[in-house]
Amino acid sequence: MTYAKTGLKTLRFLCLLLSLAFAGFALAKTPGEVEVGGTLREAMMRGLNGPNRALSAYRGKPLLINVWASWCGPCRQEMGSLERLAWQDQGKRFVVIGISTDDSEPAAKAYLRSANATINHYIDRALELENMLGAERLPLTILVDAQGRVLGKHTGAREWDSPQAHQWIDRLLRPSKP
Repeated sequence: MTYAKTGLKTLRFLCLLLSLAFAGFALAKTPGEVEVGGTLREAMMRGLNGPNRALSAYRGKPLLINVWASWCGPCRQEMGSLERLAWQDQGKRFVVIGISTDDSEPAAKAYLRSANATINHYIDRALELENMLGAERLPLTILVDAQGRVLGKHTGAREWDSPQAHQWIDRLLRPSKP
């Protein structure tokens, strides 16, 4: 076997090792993440544009949670559609809230003021909600049933008042047949 063939085999082997390492990294979850089908744990949420509130206070009605940051362009892009969704007839079936992952509470509050936010927004403390919800990338939107069970997660910006988003929500909120 020539040196070139040995080198090529070594290079292929290293590429395989790297791809396996990155595949494992890409599949890594946040610490304590509640995955689809699991029930969210209790958490006290610090209000950004309203009072502090326990996550469990939202039980009894489905909940759409949007995880965002003021520095995140795609998060800012979809914020208006979340507001519109919350005030449409579709939004009367569930509550829409936001969770900021900003390190700076003043920055998060300033953004909410500039966006004229009307839905309740909270700020994460010590990565508690970010980890529980699985927000390794932003924006992240989670649909939760009335009992706090995670029905679905969507990563990336979306027009939440669009027909496609309504279909996603309707499909996940549809009661499953026994």
